[in-house]
Amino acid sequence: MSRTADAPAVAADPFLWLEEVEGQRALAWVRQENERSLRRLTSDPRYPIAYQQALGILEDRSRIPYGALRGGFVYNFWQDDRHVRGLWRRTSLASYQTLNPSWETLLDVDALGKAEGRNWVYQGVECQPDHGPRCLLSLSDGGQDARFVREFDIPTRSFVTDGFALPEAKSEVTWKDADTVLVATDFGDHSLTESGYPYVVKEWRRGQPLAQARELYRGEPRDVSTRPGRIDGDRGEHLTFIVRSTTFFSAEYRLVGPDGPPERITLPAKAELQGISQGEFLFLIRQDWELAGRTFKSGSLLSMPLTQATSAQPLIRTLLIPGARDSIEQVAVTGSGVLVAQYSNVKGRLLRLQFDGSSWTATDIALPTSGSVGIATADEDDDTAFVTYEDFLQPATLYRVAVASGQTAPIKSLAQKFDAARFAVEQLEAASKDGTRVPYFVVRARDGVARGAAPTLLYGYGGFSVSLLPSYLGITGKLWLEHGGVYVLANIRGGGEFGPAWHEAGLKTRRQVVYDDFIAVAEDLIARGISSTRHLGIEGGSNGGLLMGVMLTQRPELFRAAVVQVPLLDMLRFDKLLAGASWVDEYGSPQVPQERAWLEKMSPYQNLQLRSDYPEVFILTSTKDDRVHPGHARKYAAKLEALRMPFLYYENIDGGHSAAADLRERARRLALEFVYLSARLMD
Repeated sequence: MSRTADAPAVAADPFLWLEEVEGQRALAWVRQENERSLRRLTSDPRYPIAYQQALGILEDRSRIPYGALRGGFVYNFWQDDRHVRGLWRRTSLASYQTLNPSWETLLDVDALGKAEGRNWVYQGVECQPDHGPRCLLSLSDGGQDARFVREFDIPTRSFVTDGFALPEAKSEVTWKDADTVLVATDFGDHSLTESGYPYVVKEWRRGQPLAQARELYRGEPRDVSTRPGRIDGDRGEHLTFIVRSTTFFSAEYRLVGPDGPPERITLPAKAELQGISQGEFLFLIRQDWELAGRTFKSGSLLSMPLTQATSAQPLIRTLLIPGARDSIEQVAVTGSGVLVAQYSNVKGRLLRLQFDGSSWTATDIALPTSGSVGIATADEDDDTAFVTYEDFLQPATLYRVAVASGQTAPIKSLAQKFDAARFAVEQLEAASKDGTRVPYFVVRARDGVARGAAPTLLYGYGGFSVSLLPSYLGITGKLWLEHGGVYVLANIRGGGEFGPAWHEAGLKTRRQVVYDDFIAVAEDLIARGISSTRHLGIEGGSNGGLLMGVMLTQRPELFRAAVVQVPLLDMLRFDKLLAGASWVDEYGSPQVPQERAWLEKMSPYQNLQLRSDYPEVFILTSTKDDRVHPGHARKYAAKLEALRMPFLYYENIDGGHSAAADLRERARRLALEFVYLSARLMD
């Protein structure tokens, strides 16, 4: 019989006190472990060099200033050596396309933090519809998900006196019109879900106290969240909606009209809104969907007339149906059509879709096709869009796309950060335990000989439908490849690389296939003579941190190093910690006997035991992480300590789930990781 969550075995956990984020005893332990680990890693002569190299790449002022296209301007958030916390700024569309754009600063976050005596970290903006002059700007204390929201006026470069403002919370807010917002926040008792997110949405008018805002919709405490949203179309139409996320992957959408209660939009439970083009409302489906005698395949991009959004049987049109080894990663509406970044076997291409009043046609837009294509920014009112191409060895290039004609032109490129000519990329496949072919990329020296001695870093994630795509290895190239290392990226199940089915194959009690896939890649690297157990290290963060923990439980003898970043590790209490309850749709619930039985078998924390073949690991987390509780990492490290097994531990105070609030801290973390990996795998 499976134990319940309150069973004595859980209650007797001797390390529960480490879940106290700011408890004196917990912080004393953190300081002790930080000092011990930092003393060792920073005393390595490679550390100062690695730190300066990483910082130089991160702070390089010639890097591409990505931004959001809005109303003829490109808005950008920028950090460098002089602006550690960053500048929110903008330039004209014409200026943006020059080599040296003329930027106007809207907000200096460093100066604001100094003036207000706060540890501000920029978290984004939500601007008024119809290119209005005001935006709702989000700032967090140290990089947490919880943030403060304040109304900002662009023409005066200042916060609006008595404007819209929200205290610290995991708020979601969107404009209904210039003087009305829809807001989901912590309204007090009975307004937050078990996952810690709002489930009440209210309409809040300018000048009105928040307490008097009119309630529009209320979800349920057991939901993941309920939030408002808005999509604007290329003809001036818009869709203001409320999304009730009943689970992490399932949701109900409701149309917010000028009056009356929100009406349910006709969509399957697993769908994602994408935009409005030519009066057609676009959405992706993540499940097979039957409607009016027709079946639409999971992973498809579909549309319906916006006017029929709440109809029981809307007219559904098909834009794209991906194949078995395909995925749709991005969709963006422009003034001249819809852009789609579609991937086949983890390599991207860019499509333009146009509607003639009755059907959609697709046209390829010429870009390189052996790496990653991304839509940097687009505006539903503009023919111009900006897209990127990059691969492991080629730095990102930003292209201007004239959508109507399909013509592209490169306008900015990132400079090379390492000697890429020395290296080559291969895409290989490993056979998983059940026979599934699992692709992975290998980046190594062109003249390298496979003798099983190459220091190899294997990276993985395998969850939440997140696709790991080819991306330029600037810092990894400089700190790892140039020193003789090999880099491997594994596209294991649980991710979204091959659409919803690739993700769903590893959900809940089926999750062992995710771990089998990663093991298969590791074993394949050894079988091919690329690396060996003496020289093979692994790395992953968040859900990837859980992956690392499982690898160290199931096959520790395969690896000599493991970088475990902001991890989930206690899978019998994950649903009790911060946002953990929102992830039971991915992992299963400790409250469901069958699912708990699997979690008991899989959970790295509970299954950690003294083993002679367990490698020294490096665990990293953040005190300010209010998504994945730092207690996971702390308790795991404390248990290693109790078992007298070697480990290194670093907990950054700031940074939230990214574990780094600014470029200097990020450089520090990267340098620590690569010094650790070099010492374990190269020495």
